[in-house]
Amino acid sequence: MNDYKKLTNEVGAPVPDNENAITAGPRGPVVMQDVWLMEKMAHFNREVIPERRMHAKGWGAYGQFTVTHDISKYTKAKVLQPGAKTDVFIRFSTVAGERGAADCERDIRGVATKFYTEEGNWDLVGNNTPTFFIRDVHNFSDLNRAVKRDPRTGRRSAQNNWDFWTLLPECFHQITVVMSDRGIPASFRNMHFFGEHTFSFYNEKNERVWCKFHLKTQQGIKNLSNEEADTINAMDREYHGADLYSAIEKGDFPKWTMYVQIMTEEQAKNHYENPFDITKIWRHAEYPLMEVGELELNRNPENYFAEVEQAAFSPAHVVPGIGFSPDRFLQGRLFAYGDAQRYRLGVNHNLIPVNQAKTEVNEYHRDGAMRVDGNYGGAPAYTPNSMGAWTAQPDVMEPPLDLEGAMYRYDPKDDPTDDCFRAGGDLWRVMTEDKKEILIQNTADNIASVTPNIKYRHAAHCYLADPEYGKRFAKAAGLDVDKMIKLSQLSNAELIQATLSSDM
Repeated sequence: MNDYKKLTNEVGAPVPDNENAITAGPRGPVVMQDVWLMEKMAHFNREVIPERRMHAKGWGAYGQFTVTHDISKYTKAKVLQPGAKTDVFIRFSTVAGERGAADCERDIRGVATKFYTEEGNWDLVGNNTPTFFIRDVHNFSDLNRAVKRDPRTGRRSAQNNWDFWTLLPECFHQITVVMSDRGIPASFRNMHFFGEHTFSFYNEKNERVWCKFHLKTQQGIKNLSNEEADTINAMDREYHGADLYSAIEKGDFPKWTMYVQIMTEEQAKNHYENPFDITKIWRHAEYPLMEVGELELNRNPENYFAEVEQAAFSPAHVVPGIGFSPDRFLQGRLFAYGDAQRYRLGVNHNLIPVNQAKTEVNEYHRDGAMRVDGNYGGAPAYTPNSMGAWTAQPDVMEPPLDLEGAMYRYDPKDDPTDDCFRAGGDLWRVMTEDKKEILIQNTADNIASVTPNIKYRHAAHCYLADPEYGKRFAKAAGLDVDKMIKLSQLSNAELIQATLSSDM
């Protein structure tokens, strides 16, 4: 006989009947005295927590990260020392869709990795692309609103999406990636993922370098065409989640190899473009990939809500030896992610088991909803104090960073080194002919319902990246090539002004 749990109410008292309500007579109304019914319905009414504004649809798994190479000259982080083994939890997600969206939509995939290190949790929060659409955090909420549902129609809007993208030329490289064959991965197992931002390392001598994180799939890159994705979405909207779960259940554990790129502070000062701009790449020929270790996923969660839906990540969670950078988008995310989790899960969300550090935590925060530990008992609630409690650890402090320039709202487009089209053009030129054709067709299909002015804006950007790219897109979108070329000769402000009217 199975050892099933006996049903109780919320405080452990036995429940005599879970099928029949207490009524006044066999055909009479339900009475308020049926307190188990009231408890059951009241809890059901509150089961749904606020969904993530972005990355709402996701799947997760546990695993282990093993360091196989020595990068200790760059970082003192214990999680990155040779031979270190660290438990991890990863949540994969689409970005724009709601919790019920289909897995195989054309979108970037979020990949958030929680390393349960001996020095505290390290959250590496990135995507399956090495860059992002925007570089200033002021555009963050606007990007999200542009790709979400239109306030009037309640539907996703290609017009809104492309209008926003094309008004910010720094989006161009990411658009090229998303519209390419890589825009719909065949599975989470068959895609790379990246930290995207520039982070910093500092070693035992407190010497700083800048770094980027790359995790390359060992399963090989595989992608879906629009037609393949449409067929899958019609049959199974949870296709990627099912693939990840099934692979792990049968022992086919997915693996990725971690690499880092390193740039010295001196190199950063002399780099030909802003190395902290998340819309830019660091070329591998200039800053080669250095192998670090292997990440394997080998255990599925026992309960989706408790472990995947309640998983919370923030790029603010780093450990000694890993730090931040002047990346203006990263700086905004350091606040936004943690604040979103405090709203969604509560101020004590780090006490939820999937989010708990595996080391002793003495963060000195008190009270708040759902405080489920001892709340530090009678320990002092303030510092400084005469009891020696809550002593800071200055030995882990990052080295100082020199800053220069007047405080001002700088527009990166005013920087003469800023080129929003170089990387997109480079990507186009390394594509094989079949990949170019897929990119052009995917873009033309995706933008088909959008007004001509916005199509011309994107065509001009394509031409600035590579003339062939621009001409081929213009022809596929039914645009006048000569008109596109003339528009490409305008400044960004002039191009926007010339393409404001949908009647052009």
